[in-house]
Parts: sequence; C-alpha cells; structure tokens
Amino acid sequence: MSTAREQPDPRAMLRAGLPDRYLTPDDIAEIFEVPKETVYQWRKKRLGPPGFRIGKHLRYDPADVRTYVTQRKTADHDAA
Repeated sequence: MSTAREQPDPRAMLRAGLPDRYLTPDDIAEIFEVPKETVYQWRKKRLGPPGFRIGKHLRYDPADVRTYVTQRKTADHDAA
C-alpha cells in the first residue's frame, strides 16, 4: 500500500480549477506545455504568470495564474 498521494495532471487542474497550493515551475511548465526553461525565461523577462520566492524556491499563486490566463484570453480576443 502506497502512502504517497498521486498528483493530478496540472493541465486538468487548470480546466477544472487550480489546486489549493502554491504551484512549482514544473507545474507551470506542464500546465502551459512548455519547457521548464521557458518558465524561467518568462520570469526573467517579466512575462508569464508572476512568481515569488520562498527561500530559494520559486512558487506561483494559483489565483495569479488564473488572472494571467484571463488577461491573456482577453488581450488575444481584443486583438482579433
């Protein structure tokens, strides 16, 4: 019997609602289907969802990710 909890697919979580925990760069890369290096480049260039540091660890607030996606959808819709 395994005691480790299986993590759901982050892309499915974005469609169904993000988890109630801070997201990692790996989560962001998987959600947006981009390499993790792209996530770090977005942060360096101030693109993508805003992240923050907890000690040496980069984390993303699910609410900020939701806001980022909504803004992108609105910007893309307005540009069309």
